Amino acid sequence: MAAISDLDNFYLQHAEPVNETLLALRTIILKQDKNITAAWKYRMPFFCYKGKMFCYLWVHKITHQPYIGFVEGKHLNHPDLIIEKRARMKIMLLDADGDLPVKVIEDLLQQALNLYRSGLVKI
Repeated sequence: MAAISDLDNFYLQHAEPVNETLLALRTIILKQDKNITAAWKYRMPFFCYKGKMFCYLWVHKITHQPYIGFVEGKHLNHPDLIIEKRARMKIMLLDADGDLPVKVIEDLLQQALNLYRSGLVKI
């Protein structure tokens, strides 16, 4: 039997409904562009666009809410994004007990992808 990768284990270690939310986010992210790949970096699940780190998933230490982090979040303006003590990245906290705002998430992912596609963020 094959060993479970650290990336797969990340999704397995969380209880429902957080686990379900993280898996749904993974699916939403990966379907945005064929050039997005899943990776395990810094002991976290990252998503790369053409090999460049683009976004990641995590669970907030204090609120225990799952979130999507945008690597170049400083370039994104949206009321649902928060910067906390980060200089470059912004996160979007999600309610694991509620419906995901899929349209908002997809819009933010496309805005972030456009930073890379436009050349503002070098690939």
